[in-house]
Amino acid sequence: MGKLTMDKLVALCKNRGIIFPGSEIYGGFANTWDFGPVGVELKNNVKRAWWKRFVQEDNSCFGLDAAILMNPKVWEASGHVQSFGDPKMDCKNCKTRHRADTIIENFSKGTVSAEGMTNEQMEEYIAIHDIKCPVCGKRDWTPIRKFNPMFTTSRGTLEEDADKVYLRPETCQGEYVNFLNVQRTMRAKVPFAIAQIGKSFRNEITPGNFLFRTVEFEQMELQMFCKEESSMDIYNKYKEKALQFVKDLNVKEENLRFHDHDKLAHYAKAACDIQYNFPIGWQELNGIHHRSTWDLSRHQEFSGKNMSYTDPITNEKYIPNVIEYSIGADRLTLLLLCEAYEEQELEDGETRVVMHFHPAIAPYKVAVMPLIKKTHGEKAQEVLNILNKEFMTQYDESGSIGKRYRRQDEIGTPYCVTIDDDTLNNNTVTVRDRDTMEQIVLKIDELVEYIKEKVKFN
Repeated sequence: MGKLTMDKLVALCKNRGIIFPGSEIYGGFANTWDFGPVGVELKNNVKRAWWKRFVQEDNSCFGLDAAILMNPKVWEASGHVQSFGDPKMDCKNCKTRHRADTIIENFSKGTVSAEGMTNEQMEEYIAIHDIKCPVCGKRDWTPIRKFNPMFTTSRGTLEEDADKVYLRPETCQGEYVNFLNVQRTMRAKVPFAIAQIGKSFRNEITPGNFLFRTVEFEQMELQMFCKEESSMDIYNKYKEKALQFVKDLNVKEENLRFHDHDKLAHYAKAACDIQYNFPIGWQELNGIHHRSTWDLSRHQEFSGKNMSYTDPITNEKYIPNVIEYSIGADRLTLLLLCEAYEEQELEDGETRVVMHFHPAIAPYKVAVMPLIKKTHGEKAQEVLNILNKEFMTQYDESGSIGKRYRRQDEIGTPYCVTIDDDTLNNNTVTVRDRDTMEQIVLKIDELVEYIKEKVKFN
């Protein structure tokens, strides 16, 4: 059937209450998106699955929810104030601004990585390949300049007395500055990790690509604090664990690959991305980074606080190495939308769009449908009230049963429960499977346990 495009995905998401353009009634606001009733359930389920795997099931990992606004010195210590920036170039014709590395990666559909290129090399590549502005189609670029994407705001009651503060461009600094607090209160022994899910903000200027790069985004990440001797083993462990997590969400292995960084930060020992074959080509999904002792050392230097860990057995004092694993909740949601999408031509010649979400992350687990509203509606409401105490459940009584099935297929609901005359006579319901379209008959009192077993994330 038809090849998936971002435009096709955006249309489905808008029509089915998954994701809406931000501030749409005012003409929108570039690179902002609102998660609708279906989309917010999908994204929340993605976050729950990640938290279950990396925090709940790991007794050495502790959760955190750090403040978005932090002391400005945090961003001096991290290097963001002085050296954080993206390579930007402007189109002289239409006055739009673009990331040079993104222009190259989109042009090559992910086959060329610009991360190791200098500004001069990127300018040369763009010129040799005659890469045009994706907005107006002209090739009239300014030289590449560095652009700091941190959003600034002010704190203070009077404008002239206000202090500049920043919206955080990443969540990890909250884990670093709370290293001592978490270690002390949880009596944590190295190696241990601090994890959080939270919003970050970057003044990105990148056209299109839906959720792939937005000005506000949600990160799911953890920092593993460890001894140097074991750090590379832990780094490699998280590479495999991060990959397995995505595969366990029903993502095909052939659509995933590791990409080791060609160019490393001066403090880094290793860095790797997991890439996914999006409709725009191979692009980064998440990163795993060996950051050595850089982060805690910098905060020790700028804060004046001793960030050392004391081994409770040997009394050895040292600053731990850090292994970072970070994945965007929005970008992973986009991946799962892309991976789940299928257009199927059925035997009767009809076409259906079906979203094959893993049942654990499907927005709604079950839909309840009275075959005939007038006859079966009251009993259907009884079944709904049983199921919605356990699962996100939809109720649909409008249109033919076939059209109702199609609506649920398009939002990825794994099971539909139909209430008919047999329900009234002997308390049985018909349960339809989204993927196979096969139907089975169950007693009402068997429904909850049946669905619970099917929608687990192991």
